[in-house]
Amino acid sequence: MELHTTAGPIPETDTTASSGWPVPRRYAWVVFALSFGLLLSDYMSRQVLNAVFPDLKSEWLLSDARLGTLSSVVALMVGLLTFPMSLMADRWGRVKSLLLAAALWSVATLGCAVSANYDQMFVGRLFVGIGEAAYGSVGIAVVLSIFPIGLRATLSGAFIAGGAFGSVLGVSIGGAVAEHLGWRWAFGFMGIFGLVLAAVYGVVVTEKRLTPESGSTDAGPGPGSQGRLRVLLPRLFSSVSVISAYVGSGLQLFIAASLMAWLPSYFNRYYDMPTAKAGATAGIFILVIGVGMIGGGVVSDRISRAYPIRKWAVAIGCSLGSLVLLMTAFRLPTGPLQLAALAAGALLSAGTAGPATAMVANLTPAAISATAFATLTLANSLLGLAPGPAVTGALADHMGLAGALRIIPLAALGATAAFLIGRHFYERDLRRLTSGTVPAAEPEEAVVTA
Repeated sequence: MELHTTAGPIPETDTTASSGWPVPRRYAWVVFALSFGLLLSDYMSRQVLNAVFPDLKSEWLLSDARLGTLSSVVALMVGLLTFPMSLMADRWGRVKSLLLAAALWSVATLGCAVSANYDQMFVGRLFVGIGEAAYGSVGIAVVLSIFPIGLRATLSGAFIAGGAFGSVLGVSIGGAVAEHLGWRWAFGFMGIFGLVLAAVYGVVVTEKRLTPESGSTDAGPGPGSQGRLRVLLPRLFSSVSVISAYVGSGLQLFIAASLMAWLPSYFNRYYDMPTAKAGATAGIFILVIGVGMIGGGVVSDRISRAYPIRKWAVAIGCSLGSLVLLMTAFRLPTGPLQLAALAAGALLSAGTAGPATAMVANLTPAAISATAFATLTLANSLLGLAPGPAVTGALADHMGLAGALRIIPLAALGATAAFLIGRHFYERDLRRLTSGTVPAAEPEEAVVTA
């Protein structure tokens, strides 16, 4: 795969041939399926709490503020620990790190199931967040290391979309289990599911089997890599285009996060839906957001096979499209037309996830890919996932929820600007990486992934 410029094509390098598979194709898809399953477990364990809020509130006489703290402590730990734990995974081995993470959040979820009071539940949720802190970034680094370049935006979007699917499953399955067996079994089911998947993952996936025959270290650090990571880490922020990808991705997810948090309340208040129906309807739109994540990656891969710079065009198109559609939707009267516009806007609202992840992979050394994805996760959290719902709520206090949701899509303007800047500098930055100007390191660690 080549990057076209007026001065001639610039090859996008990788640890394997651009048209080849680093590991057997069937095994690569098995690893993807298991990694995706663990990602579902991650978000199911995180979101099951929301399904049992009423039970906890009545049994332990908790205020809404204390219930909210049980939810926010997980996101807080993920945000604080994603970067350092991903760096540790790059140094000590990704598969071992993934197994430890999955076991920790699963056992902690089981701990929540047997909690006797709020304090014990808080400690359990704290460890759920610690376990989940690095899974997304390290898991996607493992997946991308064993697939051809041409599939990586698709896989990135699909992997990230697992968060949306896991959230829906956590709430829906958790609510169903809690209704029939009690809230403790809702946590218990999620914990057991995670432990079983982790056990299967540990048997099937190993560092040795993930390492391509050429000796690439994409799947994990090679001998002596610890000393070189310090040299390579500055590459996380060494180009305008990679910083633009971080910023653009985070700002665009500000919109998606706001929709996922506030659509249940919107349907309850403006469509007069009871709580259960409002949540179920919002779940459909969350699934649409997840489908858009996958679709953005698929489209990006298809149109950028000959000209990789087109990944930026996909991201720009999704940002502008979501801006127009969502601002239109929240200005329409309630009804089928509004729902159609809202669904179309939701579809595009996180379509930048796949292209942005692929661009970050393009522009950072393979030896620190998990840390690069952790940096992207950090940007997504600090710029989008964390502030989006909070800002929307603050605005809603002053102008109503409908008024707030009319303003939130304006974040796409910032995302579009960031992607335009990144596109402008992309060819120059990629040329610098492929012309030997990366920091000194052994050849297999000085290349970039697409």
